[in-house]
Amino acid sequence: MLFVSGGDPIHFTTTTATFPLASAVKGNENTVAMQAYQKAFDPLIKRAQDLNQEAREINPEDEPTKNAFRKKADQFSKDIVKTGTDFIKAHPKSIASIWLMMNELRSRVEPAEFQQLFDSLDKSVRESAYGNSVTAYIKSLKANAVNIPADDFSQEDAKGNPVKLSSFRGKYVLVDFWASWCGPCRQENPNVVKAFNKYKSKNFTILGVSLDNDRDRWLRAVQQDGLAWTQVSDLKGWGNEVAVQYGIQSIPANMLIGPDGTILARNLRGEELEQKLQEILK
Repeated sequence: MLFVSGGDPIHFTTTTATFPLASAVKGNENTVAMQAYQKAFDPLIKRAQDLNQEAREINPEDEPTKNAFRKKADQFSKDIVKTGTDFIKAHPKSIASIWLMMNELRSRVEPAEFQQLFDSLDKSVRESAYGNSVTAYIKSLKANAVNIPADDFSQEDAKGNPVKLSSFRGKYVLVDFWASWCGPCRQENPNVVKAFNKYKSKNFTILGVSLDNDRDRWLRAVQQDGLAWTQVSDLKGWGNEVAVQYGIQSIPANMLIGPDGTILARNLRGEELEQKLQEILK
């Protein structure tokens, strides 16, 4: 039985047959909403149990029955998303909506839709401890997901001019996270230079984001390694705001972004980078 502590005393009226559903609830609004969430999903829980039993009884070699079951399972997943989305829209100020998102929806909706649902919640919920857990989860998604829009950012180049990711729209752009002090990055740079020189005439470019904190070392490494593309940095080291925004935990790291701003691939190195560019830039 889910409830949120704090404030007035909480009273549930229930029976052994209906627990954890209650016939009456008195208490704070978050607890009332938690009970509403459990009631909304109770029919779906029963359907899940029936589907699980049905799945156990299917002959693994019976393809027609398996296909029919897949359709039932797909519809069940859609019904969960519909029920959950309707609940969230009706309870934008409730912790129950956060609980529902993390337990019912995160494996069933695309990252962009998950983000939209979270953004629709009241600020008080988004900034709560529970909301912070969702923010951390979304960051982890962004650190690994492909085929999602790349969030825009702006950072200054070596001359102090702001450079926006969106200014590269219409081109294939490799956003390359590196640093002068990073040995593996410096070892990978010749491969990146080779790819740049080979495909720069085919609507492809690179945007380097340096996790340096020493301006002189950064610019010296750019010159030494022959990095002839746009470079930006806020000189905050691991605190680089773009790296934090994208959940970068180790370097070298990169993401290949298409002309429409969609992330196509991540962490392409060596031959993988050249193979991917050859595939899309025929």
